[in-house]
Amino acid sequence: VQLVESGGGSVQAGGSLRLSCAVSGATYRNYCMGWFRQAPGKEREGVAYIKSDRSTSYADSVKGRFTISKDSAKNTLYLRMNSLKPEDTAMYYCAAGGSWYCADFSYWGQGTQVTVS
Repeated sequence: VQLVESGGGSVQAGGSLRLSCAVSGATYRNYCMGWFRQAPGKEREGVAYIKSDRSTSYADSVKGRFTISKDSAKNTLYLRMNSLKPEDTAMYYCAAGGSWYCADFSYWGQGTQVTVS
């Protein structure tokens, strides 16, 4: 199983970006997929999750600004990020193969950098 993120970059505060995560290979126990981020000197944090029933959940810090979605036909996970803030600057990772409680993810991408100035 391979996860490949794309769509990161540098943007000014208030701008938008859309991250994509292409998933190849069959995933075992894929009840939940998610986006995580890690800023320098900080722990990795969960940003957004989407379950197999398409229900979604978000970290409070991004609620109302970020939208997670997936295209099952294309095996691709997305994260639309609007109204970006400097504190959103981080390496963003997608994850798959999570449990129903969106934990214990089995598969991870290599990350894509988002920088907001």
